[in-house]
Amino acid sequence: MEIATRMSDEIGRYLDLASDQAKLTAANMANLDTPGYRALGLDFEAEMRGALADLTAGRSAHPVRVTEVDGLVARPDGNDVSMDRESLNLAEAQLRFKTGVALLRQEYQRVMDAIHADK
Repeated sequence: MEIATRMSDEIGRYLDLASDQAKLTAANMANLDTPGYRALGLDFEAEMRGALADLTAGRSAHPVRVTEVDGLVARPDGNDVSMDRESLNLAEAQLRFKTGVALLRQEYQRVMDAIHADK
């Protein structure tokens, strides 16, 4: 038996995006020394708006749009990955994920309270 609410579906999409952001950041970090590598990123807020619109319309989640990050300073080998920037992005993704887990826990507790309300 599956118990899902609109809120749990929304939080699930939020967690998926936070996970995608962490994976993308890890890939950037792994390519720190790859000549010519360009840092990739995603616009979390825009992707979340799109995910919520898909959910409202009953569509399946669209693929995350990953783009090269503009405005970064490239080293002489053409690589523009900054470990400081990526560390900050990873910390942000971790905070988002922890927040999503806490929200999901609260949502399921609310559902459980509603199930057991008559007891």
